[in-house]
Amino acid sequence: MKKIILAAIIGLGIVSCAVQNTNKKTMDLPKEWKHTTNIYEVNLRQYTQEGTFKAFEKEMPRLKSMGVKTLWFMPITPIAQQNKKGSLGSQYAAADYTSINPEFGTLDDFKHMVNEAHRLGFKVIIDWVANHTGWDHIWTKTHPEFYLKDPDGKFHIASGMDDIIELDYKNQEMRKEMIDAMKYWVIETNIDGFRCDLASWVEVDFWQQARPEVEKIKPLFWIGEFDELENPDYGKVFDASYSWTWMHKSEDYYKKNLPLQELKDLLVKYSAIGDASMRAWFTTNHDENSWNGTEYEKYGAIAKPMAVFSATWNGIPLLYSGQELPNMKRLQFFEKDVIQWTNNYQMADFYKTLLNLKSSNPALRGGDSNVITYLLNTTANDKVLAYVRKNGKDEVLVVLNMSKEAVNFSIEDEHLSGTFKNVFEGTKRDFNAGKDFSFKPSDYAVFEK
Repeated sequence: MKKIILAAIIGLGIVSCAVQNTNKKTMDLPKEWKHTTNIYEVNLRQYTQEGTFKAFEKEMPRLKSMGVKTLWFMPITPIAQQNKKGSLGSQYAAADYTSINPEFGTLDDFKHMVNEAHRLGFKVIIDWVANHTGWDHIWTKTHPEFYLKDPDGKFHIASGMDDIIELDYKNQEMRKEMIDAMKYWVIETNIDGFRCDLASWVEVDFWQQARPEVEKIKPLFWIGEFDELENPDYGKVFDASYSWTWMHKSEDYYKKNLPLQELKDLLVKYSAIGDASMRAWFTTNHDENSWNGTEYEKYGAIAKPMAVFSATWNGIPLLYSGQELPNMKRLQFFEKDVIQWTNNYQMADFYKTLLNLKSSNPALRGGDSNVITYLLNTTANDKVLAYVRKNGKDEVLVVLNMSKEAVNFSIEDEHLSGTFKNVFEGTKRDFNAGKDFSFKPSDYAVFEK
């Protein structure tokens, strides 16, 4: 069970807590690199004018310099043409699970890119869309029994998306074919894992079946698109999951002026899940950017503090293509709509500082029961989110202005003491001599002991 130690409770609720894990993972812990990694989502279609593997290869040294560790590629399989959306269709409407989308290049191009990524030190994961296919996927002709059917015998349309049809996971032969398709990419291209689209739309026992079978080839990293607060059984299979509840609540917090205490309470709930799996924290991704707006549309003045949070809270930071610019436009989903690169990556150093700190400081290890996170009490608990993460002698302090206004405050908490270095400014500060802050809107500070 997860052990939560409440250090102080006032009228607003929990203002300081330590969270420490004492439970055991039901399966092997992730490989060492998974505790310190970050994930950068690649929208290949919109990344370059060419939109190809070869063109993206040229960007990889820049991303390595920025501190990116794991590259996640949106679906690389061919796109179904029947009932497709727009002129190019959705990458999440597959026509074949074991072929390459010619829009991006060839299988050899992909292999070359993966090999080059590995040479540079990256891990590579690909999007896996197991719940559904496009209308003219090869299986619709060779194995129509693999699909769910409506009472009239027609293929069952996936909820709210009429360009895709759902697979029938009661069909054991289909499961075997799906697992074989996943094996294909590991054997043929040596990828390091999967980001599983709409993972909770697929029966959990499929993932319980698939993971050990595919990992007979080699250990892999698995991140599922589900929220473990809502789907706890899936967390026993996947290394990491999405933090959808947090993302929606934090957007509502900013736009609807919710109490900050609601976010703190939610963090305690996430922490109570334990370290057997990890959460991925993000401010945007392909869905959010295209359909709900950029992180600046969603979070306004707290966009950068939210990005700092995503890189320093317990779990894995997840970035999306173009955030290093920053990208200020919604990218079209079904059309060519290239990111407007300027060769001036204004946010690259910001992310480099955070990603390198995440990778190097033991206090920021994700899913490690040796790390304890304390929510700190301040004189502005309704405006400021402050926490310190500790792993033995290593400590990282994060202070975020989560309000839309300037705030002067002090940290009043026994869990903060000693001398720290501001990782963005390089200056040292002795918190035994004072814990006062003066923040403008959008301000944040990150210190390591």
